[in-house]
Amino acid sequence: MTSVGFVGLGTMGAPMARNVLKAGHALTVFDLNPVAVKKLVEAGARAAASPREVAQQSEIVITMLPDAPDVEAAVLGADGLGHGLRAGSLYIDMSTIDPQTTQRIGAWLAQRGVDMIDSPVGKTVEHAIAGTSTLMIGGDAAVLERARPILSSMGADLIHCGGLGMGQAMKLTNNLLASVLITASSEALVAGAKAGLTLDTMINVLKTTMAWNQQLAVAMHNRALKGDFEPGFMVKLAHKDCRLALAMNDALGVETPVGGATLAVLREAMDAGMAGKDVGAVLKLREDATGVQVRLAGA
Repeated sequence: MTSVGFVGLGTMGAPMARNVLKAGHALTVFDLNPVAVKKLVEAGARAAASPREVAQQSEIVITMLPDAPDVEAAVLGADGLGHGLRAGSLYIDMSTIDPQTTQRIGAWLAQRGVDMIDSPVGKTVEHAIAGTSTLMIGGDAAVLERARPILSSMGADLIHCGGLGMGQAMKLTNNLLASVLITASSEALVAGAKAGLTLDTMINVLKTTMAWNQQLAVAMHNRALKGDFEPGFMVKLAHKDCRLALAMNDALGVETPVGGATLAVLREAMDAGMAGKDVGAVLKLREDATGVQVRLAGA
């Protein structure tokens, strides 16, 4: 049994933390939302008053937070976990942030004898609940092996992407493409429906061609095409990830006009009041503008 700390008990973090508990590890948790903390305590975790206290009680500390400023505050802030971790401890950031912030935090911790890996998460909240997420891992291979028993309680596919920060680079690349696919798929289905095609006809054809993709087959099938726009993966987080991906690509000198158009659509959805809805709400955005509705039979 390992003493594990978990900071960030949101839509993805809470089920991930539960899976750490189910694997038999001692768990100390912190979140700004007391209700989220209470639920984990009821499941067997111990509550802490700050990230620093989480770190003081733990051999390995995990963060799952919305954005880079949140991670920096949780680690480097006056009451941050970076001031509670002991030399020899391990810090795992499973948030989706930019590689540069990850590398800067890692360097700060290394000076204090603390190892770090980044391990952002792929797939959906249903996979987080089941413990079958994809984990994109950056950092030293030996440190990954030390973390593997904990990570394996949360993910089925653990993929080492390179040095520290490369998990983040992979996640941003993945999420930019995923957002492009759901945006383009939504536009195509709404256009086809407006032209008079049924959804069944479109799906029957698309799944035989190179247009088929996992957004259509899984994410949209399970949510948007049933009229379910509750998160899931929120529009505002998809927008954040695309913004970070485009900033990374710009710094690399890579032009991403399609990614830029997708970011604009996500901004449009946020301006339409959909920031807290599932990213599949880009379908509803196009439906509302066009006057058609695309739904699976019986939805």
